[in-house]
Parts: sequence; C-alpha cells; structure tokens
Amino acid sequence: LDDRYVASAKNGLRGAKITFRYPSVGATENTILAAVLAKGRTTIQNAATEPEIMDLIIMLQKMGAIIELGANRMIYIDGVKELRGIEHSILPDRNEAVSFACLAVATGGKILVKGARQADLITFLNTLRRIGGEYRVTNEGIEFWRASAKSLKPIDLETDTHPGFMTDWQQPMAVLLTQAEGTSGIHETIYEDRFGYTNDLNLMGADITVQTKCLGEIACRFKNKGFYHGAVIRGATKLRPARLTVRDLRSGIAHVIAALTADGESTIDGIEELDRGYEKIDKRLKNLGADIKRVQ
Repeated sequence: LDDRYVASAKNGLRGAKITFRYPSVGATENTILAAVLAKGRTTIQNAATEPEIMDLIIMLQKMGAIIELGANRMIYIDGVKELRGIEHSILPDRNEAVSFACLAVATGGKILVKGARQADLITFLNTLRRIGGEYRVTNEGIEFWRASAKSLKPIDLETDTHPGFMTDWQQPMAVLLTQAEGTSGIHETIYEDRFGYTNDLNLMGADITVQTKCLGEIACRFKNKGFYHGAVIRGATKLRPARLTVRDLRSGIAHVIAALTADGESTIDGIEELDRGYEKIDKRLKNLGADIKRVQ
C-alpha cells in the first residue's frame, strides 16, 4: 500500500462544517457525494457553483438526497439513509462546445454545436463576440462563425471561477488571439502553470510571451510567487505546420485548432490524451471537412 491512499470510516461518515480556501469543483463534488449519505447536516462554505455542480445536485435530489443552496457559495446537505436509482441526462460538455466554436472562428468556417446551451456559455459568448466571432442560438444548439473576413480584434481576459471565463477555455482562445490584429493578454488565476503550450504555438509562428506578472486589474493569488501565469499574445501571425506532442487535454485541442489554422501538414503525437475528453475527435473533424488522419 506504499503507493496508495486508503480512507475508511468504520462507524460511517457524519456531517461536518467544511470551508474551502478556494471554490474547487472537484472538492465540492466529492464533498457533496460523501455528505448525502453521512449522518447529520454538512455545510459547505465557499463551494464551487459551476453548472456541473448544479446538475449533480439535481441528480442527487432525484435520487432522494436533501440538498439546499444558500447565498455566498453555501451548500447545506442533510444526510439520508439511502439513495434510489433514476434516469438522468447529463449536461452537454461546455469545453467541447467552446473548442468547436474556436475552431470555426479560427478557420473561417461555420459549425453548429448541437446541444450547446447558451446559459452555460454566457461569458465565453460575450468574449467571442468582442473579438469578432459570431453565433446564433437555435433549437438544436449554437452555430458559430467569424463575423467578417477581417482580422480578429485583441482582448484582455482573465480566467476565473464560474460564472467567469473558464481556465479550460483559455487554450483554444489563445489560438484565436494569435489571429487578432494587436496585443492581447490572458491572466490565468486558476492554475499556476498552464501556459506550456504557448511554446508549441510559438514554434508554429505565434508571438507569445509568458510572464510572472499579474495581468488583470486585480492581483491574483499567484502574485509575487514566481509562477508564469500571464501570457501576452501579439498578432496577427501566420501559423505554420509543426510536429507537436500533446501536453494535456486542453493544450491538445489547442494544437489541433492551430494545426487546422496553419497552412500545411502538422503531426500531433500523444493523442490518447485527447481521446480522454474528445470522443472520436478525428472522425468528427473529418465530417466537418478537415483533412485529418489517425496513424496507429
């Protein structure tokens, strides 16, 4: 058991007051799942409030849980003895919707993302429209395209907890901003080291500098800690093909969008990471007209 973590509660779990220093999605989900069958009341202070959290609460409530939402990121859970089976449809993936939206605008195409929900994407949709992207909400989902053939417009943005701009959206957005005429800035306030992929975009011809300075109007929790959590993107730059290796899931989709934006053939290694979050991505891109081939 040297390389494993083992947790046990011989007498069962009991309710508790829990305060998060930061509103983590994973921590909130796991605490809710533990609390619904614990004895007594659990109070979560500074909980995450992402749509996925709300959907989890709705599902558990259907199953017999007692969960209440309070003001200022408070969640109250009264434990129950058992849960029952139900039928529940999960939310569409917000990150997939944003990825395909960025792909449409970057390549000058038009993509309808079926099932995408405007209510879950308000902050992204505002950002996309500000830089020159456009969208139309339909009964099927949301259709995305570039508003005109002209270069996109630069923007300064910073990632934040919901309802702010998601950290998982900044990688595909960075590719778009390489095609914007002027200087853009991205201030990453969620993760301290998430700009490694910019080295790959620079290899393809982008002009991106990362720095430890806070780029937002308000200093974040990484101030003066030496973390490279700010990116300055100068554009527009013509992207060229390259051989890339996927660093993680979100940087991987940025690689794909950049490769499809560039003139010429690119090779991307380590695509099994992409498969973790984008099912049959090569087949779906082919259906959109991309010239893409998976090599075993």
